[in-house]
Amino acid sequence: MATAAALHVLAAVAALVVAVAAGDSDPGKIGICHGRVGSNLPRPSAAAALLRQNGITKARLFLPDPAVLPAFAAAGLDLTVGVPNENLTFLSASGPDGAAQWLRSAVFAYAPADRVRYLAVGNEVLYNNQFYAPHLVPAMRNLHAALVSLGLDARVKVSSAHASSVLAASYPPSAGAFDAASLPVLRPMLRFLADTGAPFMVNTYPFISHVNDPANVQLAYAVFGDGAAPVRDGAMVYTNLFDATVDAVVAALEREGFGAVPVAVTETGWPTAGHPAATPENAAAYNAKIVERAARGVGTPRRPGAPVETFLFDLYDEDGKPGAEFERHFGIFKADGSKAYDINFA
Repeated sequence: MATAAALHVLAAVAALVVAVAAGDSDPGKIGICHGRVGSNLPRPSAAAALLRQNGITKARLFLPDPAVLPAFAAAGLDLTVGVPNENLTFLSASGPDGAAQWLRSAVFAYAPADRVRYLAVGNEVLYNNQFYAPHLVPAMRNLHAALVSLGLDARVKVSSAHASSVLAASYPPSAGAFDAASLPVLRPMLRFLADTGAPFMVNTYPFISHVNDPANVQLAYAVFGDGAAPVRDGAMVYTNLFDATVDAVVAALEREGFGAVPVAVTETGWPTAGHPAATPENAAAYNAKIVERAARGVGTPRRPGAPVETFLFDLYDEDGKPGAEFERHFGIFKADGSKAYDINFA
């Protein structure tokens, strides 16, 4: 008889097959985020060309920037388009008709629908934007209903990107559980994701986990180092924090009864400056391993047959970002188009 864990794996793989059959681009291909909080960023057309020159076919934009959408769409990139937090109150109250009007004017006026794969509604709302939390799921539902009315719901999926702090427990991964205070929003959202075939989106940064707790999160474990001490969780063995975090999310989904919902990592990366652990060498090691795993279609110990769709952060350094110095140094490429360190996306 199949175990419960095996059934969860089979359900996850089935969900992945359905997503691909519905027309989604290859989830095994790596994507890159394009943040725009910088003073010396290249033109959008140059950024889009740089992605294509390096074999990147997917990009995440944090808002529907009318200067960026046409250039990225014209380059043939599949887009994850962010819906800014400040739009959630309107989209929640506007109904499907208002959401459709917003989609037409803010997104599809600049990029054809066949270039849009996801709408990421809000970013880390449950982490630091509690004002918008009650509006999040209603906005998602209205946007989905608008897509249905436009005949686009099979092509464009609606989700929301969460900080990994949405987990109240993550160690060991099998103990993964969502923050109880977020469950009134998460439970209806998970039902929505399951009903519409959309993934649960999470932003995860092993670098920050290491910086915040270096004694317990060793650098080798955070950076996919060969010398990382494995973490044993029952029959499963973890050699890196990325897998452990994703599987903690999977365990939390299973705990809520939604073990078939796929997980997509909408941000991860490693900075090159601003902290002793933020070096080009560590960034190259971490990001190269993420790219390699995406190319090989590697799953996680809990879902070994299901590739984790992943977006690296960030295309360029962003010198206008607030916070710690390292926040401004996640760029994989320099403004002149050269690589910040040796990494191959082929």
